[in-house]
Amino acid sequence: MRVFGVAGLATVLFLVLASGFFLLIGQNPLTIMVDLVGFAFGDSYSISESIVKAAPILFCALAVIVPARLGLISVGGDGQLYFGALVGTGIVLAMPAAPLPLLMPAMLLGGALGGAVMALVAGGLRARFGVNETITTLLLNYVGVLLVNFVVYGPWKDPGNLGWPATIGFPPAATVPGLFGTRAHVGILIAVALAVAFHFAFAHGRLGLQLRVLRENERVGRMAGLSFAHMVVLTMAVGGATAGLAGIIETSAIQGRLQPGISLGYGLTGFLVAWLSGHNFLYAVPLSILIGGLMAAGDTLQLFAKVPASSVTILEGLLFVAMLAAAGIARKRQEAA
Repeated sequence: MRVFGVAGLATVLFLVLASGFFLLIGQNPLTIMVDLVGFAFGDSYSISESIVKAAPILFCALAVIVPARLGLISVGGDGQLYFGALVGTGIVLAMPAAPLPLLMPAMLLGGALGGAVMALVAGGLRARFGVNETITTLLLNYVGVLLVNFVVYGPWKDPGNLGWPATIGFPPAATVPGLFGTRAHVGILIAVALAVAFHFAFAHGRLGLQLRVLRENERVGRMAGLSFAHMVVLTMAVGGATAGLAGIIETSAIQGRLQPGISLGYGLTGFLVAWLSGHNFLYAVPLSILIGGLMAAGDTLQLFAKVPASSVTILEGLLFVAMLAAAGIARKRQEAA
């Protein structure tokens, strides 16, 4: 019941803050909010576009939640996403004529391995030298983005693109299938399946218990024969692999080729969703769809209501502030009681 109380309070605070923002930019809050809902979920096209945005957000949220179960704070979703896209694309370019049963699994596995490798750089530094993983994952975001820019402007650039920095188009055997003839794709189903699998593995399995022990008291964990360093490497690798999947699936299903600008800030948005969900795998699913709808509605809102596209980013920030404020108020009330 406490969860629903916090969610209700957060909703009220968000509506107040968002209304104030819309009034500040000279817009009718009620009209804009009704339009937001309509543009995000008002018809089949809007719903499909919201799901398109929700898929990478959910992958990146899971990439944050997995290491968070050990008390780690990873903000490297974008870097892991980009490196996963890079490695997965490399496999496609290495064997473009391979049949679907070989190429599709190899591409997805390559994307997951790429994301895991990027995360393991930060995980290894934390496990071996105690380097703060928040700083290293944040800095590695730039490495992932710049590596992709290097290959698409350089060795992997398709000469037939007339100067546009991108690889050749992915063959059909490397194209993640869509759903019901829309741009929505099976990536969202994979992300939801992973969320459910992680929930049972971490909430009810032995691994989840081990992580809780180490998170709450590392010394007790060592006495029980658990290794904090090993768990750092494991959770970072699994989280990175999840973000890497987001990268290669987005590249394959939406872009159709590797090019700059794969991510629209999905890594940091996933971080927002992870924290809003209280690091709960199942709560992250509807929150990702909600934020995905907000992002999808932004472009349409800019076109029809003449509201700047940056308003969506501001609304995401206001939602984060509302959730944090609601959680803080609930905690104070609980302590006072």
